[in-house]
Amino acid sequence: MRQKFTGKPNMNQRTITKRANAKMLAVRFSVATIFAFAWHAAVAGTLSGIVKNNSGQTVEGVMIRLSDPVSGMSESVFSNASGEFTLTTALTGQLTVRLRTPYHRDVSTTVDLDDNAVVYNEFLMEVMTDEVEISNSLPAAYHFGSLNFETGEDAVFSRYQFQRDCLSCHQMGNSLSRFPRTPEQWEITIERMHKYVRSNFDEELRKRRSHILSEGFNGEPLTVRPEFPLDDSLSRAKIYEYRMEKGIIPHDAIVNPNDGLIYTVDQGANHMAITDPETGKTEYVSQEGGSLWLPFWKTKTMNWPFERYGPHSLAMGLDGKYYTTNAFANSIGVFNPKTREWEPSIFAGVRAIYPHTVRIDKKGIVWFTIAANERVGRVDPVSKESTLIDLPDAESGGLAGGSMPYGIDINPADGSIWYSRLFGDKIGRIDPDTLKVQEFDSPVRGPRRMRFNQQDGTLWVTGYSEGRLARLTTSSNGFESKVYALPEFAEGYGPAPYALGVHPKTGDVWLNENMTDRFFRFIPEEERFAVYPAPLTGTYTRDFSFTKDGKACTSNNPLPMAALEGGIGEILCIEIMEELPST
Repeated sequence: MRQKFTGKPNMNQRTITKRANAKMLAVRFSVATIFAFAWHAAVAGTLSGIVKNNSGQTVEGVMIRLSDPVSGMSESVFSNASGEFTLTTALTGQLTVRLRTPYHRDVSTTVDLDDNAVVYNEFLMEVMTDEVEISNSLPAAYHFGSLNFETGEDAVFSRYQFQRDCLSCHQMGNSLSRFPRTPEQWEITIERMHKYVRSNFDEELRKRRSHILSEGFNGEPLTVRPEFPLDDSLSRAKIYEYRMEKGIIPHDAIVNPNDGLIYTVDQGANHMAITDPETGKTEYVSQEGGSLWLPFWKTKTMNWPFERYGPHSLAMGLDGKYYTTNAFANSIGVFNPKTREWEPSIFAGVRAIYPHTVRIDKKGIVWFTIAANERVGRVDPVSKESTLIDLPDAESGGLAGGSMPYGIDINPADGSIWYSRLFGDKIGRIDPDTLKVQEFDSPVRGPRRMRFNQQDGTLWVTGYSEGRLARLTTSSNGFESKVYALPEFAEGYGPAPYALGVHPKTGDVWLNENMTDRFFRFIPEEERFAVYPAPLTGTYTRDFSFTKDGKACTSNNPLPMAALEGGIGEILCIEIMEELPST
């Protein structure tokens, strides 16, 4: 049971208006409060306070989330080592407050925050003691990681293979997917999932996997107790959320450098979502028509609409337009942000089955991976000419029916094209002039998305299957690499890093990790990770993009959307405020 508060003033809640005594404010507010006012000079009000547990101890790292039910916007900060927090915001009116931290029950209340109001709260959080309650509060990673995987490098259903095969689009082990089912019930789901990756499985293999899931997700509480680190920068972090009410699968999102709006392609709703961070409002511009869904998407248990483009990834061209991979239409979509209209798509070719990730080189050429047909494609947006580049044969790992060309990016130094093959454990290079292809063994298993640092040319690659981050120094002959293991909050329960972005100012590498409801920031100079909790359980994010003032933004869109707490897709942006000089 969650502890409920009415939000009405009481002994633990005091409201101080702008007319309050200055000395009183000085007592109540720390240096962090003063800094918050400097950071948000033109805001409406401030919520501050202290958090303690039921033993009277202050609690560090508590997420304090303030939500406006009208705009759908939320803002979150974290308590410091003294249990104190300050949240200065432009949100006004009656707002919802929720406190959350591991192994404690949530606290919920409401607060009225008018212009220039300052509200101080003292919150009490109860420590969880019930094993079932604790187990249910743990992220999906620990339920999934407790399955009885087969062992050995050649095992068909090892943890590594299971993670790559089964977690590519959604969490497994969250509240929606871990409820007890019989092996026969699981087999129906497994058959559908296998068809997504064009696999040919015999009945015996399906039965083995269904038994592993049925025996593991049996309703018994977990005994594992992960310990989540509290980075020094956590109390300087602030998270912004913008709901996308009409989202079905809001996939990749990009911050437009020209207008500051966030553009998100929705693979399920067939539209471009345009979010204004100032107001929280989102406009939706639909793609009309489209082609048939590919045959391998049609299963006995899945009856989607037939007319879909399925925009999946997007990148801004030299002309200021967005070019999208239309995964279900073998084409590249063209969206004009000035007119807010979709222009005619560019057909990529019959063999361009499931265009996946897209990037654009310095000449304006659109490059993209083709996930279902072992190719990389390129399109000239002026001539509309399309070229498909065959990739070398690669052995498929796991139980997939192909290597799945996945991530792609452009080397800022020489314009070479680099790509990954998720199920093939390969990293490739394409010469943009000769189209010569070279492939190399990946330094990490399950290489997924990749990004170059535009300043120093370092290539960063996520190792999805084993929770790794690779730093590659590339050349025309290959690369040198160094690999970093993401933190395991419990030994043997590895994370699943999907995509990443390189901060253009700091060079920090922001990774989304899709099983622990957390973000990771890798600081190259210090060779260490900082971890930040996400506001919602069931979080599944995609590519990172950055605002002019340094926020790291991504979309939050698990499959299905009901797996996300609240059931509504959103844009997330996180900022790390600078430290004040020591005095």
